[in-house]
Amino acid sequence: MLGAERERHLLHLADLLSFAVVKHGDRFTLTRTVDVGRPVHEEDLSIDQAEEVLNTWKLRGLHGG
Repeated sequence: MLGAERERHLLHLADLLSFAVVKHGDRFTLTRTVDVGRPVHEEDLSIDQAEEVLNTWKLRGLHGG
């Protein structure tokens, strides 16, 4: 997947999983406050790391577990 296409996919998946995404240069911050006891907040992630977080949530289901 090309860079721009990969980023679009990341943003689409984040939206489906109710994560807010903030991009800082080539790093990402993911935040989820929906259906969680405490907010999930991951920051300073590479695109690989952000995809890994989102794919883990996708495999676990919308509630992360």
